[in-house]
This record gives sequence, C-alpha cells and structure tokens, in this order.
Amino acid sequence: MSTESKRRPYDSRARRAQAHRNRATILRSARDRFLADGYAATTIAAIADDAQLSIDTVYKTFGGKGGLVRAIYEESLLGTGPTAAPVRSDQLQNSEADPHAIVRGWGVLTAEVAPLVAPVHLLVREAAASDPEMAALLRDSDDSRRTRMHHNALTLAERGLMKAGVTVKEATDVMWAFSAPELFDLLVLRAGWSPERFGTYIGEFLESALLS
Repeated sequence: MSTESKRRPYDSRARRAQAHRNRATILRSARDRFLADGYAATTIAAIADDAQLSIDTVYKTFGGKGGLVRAIYEESLLGTGPTAAPVRSDQLQNSEADPHAIVRGWGVLTAEVAPLVAPVHLLVREAAASDPEMAALLRDSDDSRRTRMHHNALTLAERGLMKAGVTVKEATDVMWAFSAPELFDLLVLRAGWSPERFGTYIGEFLESALLS
C-alpha cells in the first residue's frame, strides 16, 4: 500500500473534524453578528471576517444568510445540555409517572431553550416582512412548535392525565401559546424576569390549565 493510501483515512477524519470546527465557529460568529446588527445589515463578509474564515467557506457550508439563520435557529432548539432538549422532553414523558413532574419539567426545559431561541425567532419575524426565506422559516418554526405541542398534549391525553373537559386541541393551543417566543420577549426581555422564574411560571400555569 502506498504512503498516500495509508494517509487517506487519517486525512479524511481530519478534514471532517476541521469542517465541524469551522461550522461551529461560523455559527457563533453569525449569531453574534445577526443579533447585534439585524438580518438586513449583516453581510456574509462580516461573518467570515469575524470567524476568520473565507467567504467561500461560509457559502459552501450554509448557502447564504437564510441557511445560516435556519441553522442557528435549529441549533438553539437543542438547548445547552449534552442531550438535545426535545429528546430529554420525550424521555421525561416516557419515564415519569407524575404528570405534574412532567409539566414542571417542560417549564425547566423552557427556561433553558427560550433564551437561545427567542432572540433568533424575533430576528426572523422582523426579517420575514421583506425576505421570503425568513418568511418560510417563520412558518416552519411555528408549525414545528405546534406539532411538538400536539405531541405533548397527546401524551397527557393518552395516559389519562388531562383535566376533565380539556381537549387535545385546547391543550395544544395553550402549550403553543405559552411556548411562543413572544411571551419570553414580554416577560424576560422587556419586564426583566429571570429565565428561571419564567420557566417556573410556565410550568405552574400549565399544571393549573391542563392537569386535574
């Protein structure tokens, strides 16, 4: 086997690792730049300069500003823990017998994820008025969040945990409304609540509204 062939697997792993590092660096730089300057004023050149990478690398990795914001949004939904927040939510629902503990757990996850997601969502909402990619992302994010809340409502209903008279649709509507980034904007970003207090409030409200 030639020396070149022996090096190829190592080189491939090294390239993948470098690509992963580049992606993470670009996303950090892009998030900071978008939230500081806004969607319209932010340029790929500025992001590349902040990341100390070429403009071509940014375009090849994300395909432009729209792809960058979508990637930032999707990364934010994962939260900060070693396991993605939606996975932890499903694990909680599957392992916890006490419905109140489940709902309070959703509040804890909200306190973790909302500070990451809400600023990006508000950026997308503002840009959606004039940018078709951002309008599509806004629709996708709202639809995806509603689908997730419907899944949560079904879990409560199928296990007989829901308050009498509350339908799956009503529970979905309530959880969709109270997981909206706009509520985080009002209570945390504007009124000055801590994310922890916000998460506790969400859990307490959902307990009262949905559970017997």
